[in-house]
Amino acid sequence: MTEPHSLFRSLKIPASKVSRPRSAGSRPPGKSRRPLGRVRRWLTAATGALTLTAGLLVTVPTASAAGLTQITGFGSNPGNLSLYAYAPDGLPVGAPLVVALHGCTQSAQDYYAHSGWPKFADRYGFALVLPQTGGANNANSCFNWFEPGDSTRGQGEALSIRQMVDTAVARYGSDRGRVYITGLSAGGAMTANMLAAYPDVFAGGAVDSGLPAICATGVAAAYTCMYSPPDRTPAQWGDLVRSAAPAGTGSWPRVAVWQGTADTTVSPANATELRDQWTNVWGVGQTPSRTESLSGGTTVSVYEDAAGRPAVQVYSVSGMRHGLAVDPGSGTEQCGAAGTYYLDTICSSYQTARFWGLDREARGDGEEGGDGEEGGETPGDPPPPPTCHTASNYDHTVAGRAYQSGGYTYATGSGQTMGLWNTFIVHTLRETSPGSYVIADSDCSS
Repeated sequence: MTEPHSLFRSLKIPASKVSRPRSAGSRPPGKSRRPLGRVRRWLTAATGALTLTAGLLVTVPTASAAGLTQITGFGSNPGNLSLYAYAPDGLPVGAPLVVALHGCTQSAQDYYAHSGWPKFADRYGFALVLPQTGGANNANSCFNWFEPGDSTRGQGEALSIRQMVDTAVARYGSDRGRVYITGLSAGGAMTANMLAAYPDVFAGGAVDSGLPAICATGVAAAYTCMYSPPDRTPAQWGDLVRSAAPAGTGSWPRVAVWQGTADTTVSPANATELRDQWTNVWGVGQTPSRTESLSGGTTVSVYEDAAGRPAVQVYSVSGMRHGLAVDPGSGTEQCGAAGTYYLDTICSSYQTARFWGLDREARGDGEEGGDGEEGGETPGDPPPPPTCHTASNYDHTVAGRAYQSGGYTYATGSGQTMGLWNTFIVHTLRETSPGSYVIADSDCSS
């Protein structure tokens, strides 16, 4: 393995212009499509040479795209991304939605085939959105997590992903209160940025072998974050999230952090900084409420909020290198397919789904609850009667049960179209979860 700085020297790049990484077995974040000065040009020129030797940039086998649907015309798409989606047959209105971001050199199809998320979409009943970037955006097909123009609210790739969420919610009738996001490596770093920029969109996230939100705002800083992240205080990390979020944000997503202890591409120190960042955002300390041992040499540290619910969980996989933790097999807790950067240890998708509470959607099939959080009704108790409201579209909007856009009314949460925004059109809305409604004109109980 060629030591990275020798590659820089071979391209006549002064060593003083780049930060020295800890490990030789690493890969760069890719070439920016918006160079910012001489250092950026030096670093992006070196990317091609590093690609030939770096472990993370080995060619990934082509995976089947069966089951995925490409959706076009999902918005202005300023980030130039592609949208792929999967929804199980018979998915009911008001189901959750999970967004999954692939890593560098990967694709939506590859992530769909290896990550295990389709298995749990079928089992627990939710839709999947798989954004895809490519070489036109980044030389190594990485999401541009280190570019402010792509990773901040209302801009570039971040806005494209937000538009994908809106499109999927409208298409599948997903519950806006139960939208989640996860990603691997560069996709994990982008996940952290999306959670910071859009805490009003995502109820939870999972950063797999990724980095803290707003760790880097350029290519040079990205190297430093990957190999030796800044040792900021929890408050400093938390302030970065608070500054990226809309003013007055008071509700934050629940965050899972996955990290292998033998990762030389994204230093395990990033998991510590992620923990510091999100526990500070939640206003809890950095001492875990409890720790548990799981399969695959995994230890999970749980950080509970004031109500005793897990707000942040850090999963440390002993001996795992850079990649997504999977556990091929047909067992309840197994998932995925092993491959390049899909490592046979433990099914991270299963554990993450339980952390988010997605398994509670399937309690009627005998699934157990997740992580001690409050779940469904006590067995044998009659279900509570549904809460329904009958009013005009205008009054629903005033009450917050609906919203209007372009003169039309949409149910809050499900996004179902209710017609013109006026006092003459009347609908009955049923509350499926706090703050989420579906049209129930014919029968409030169903």
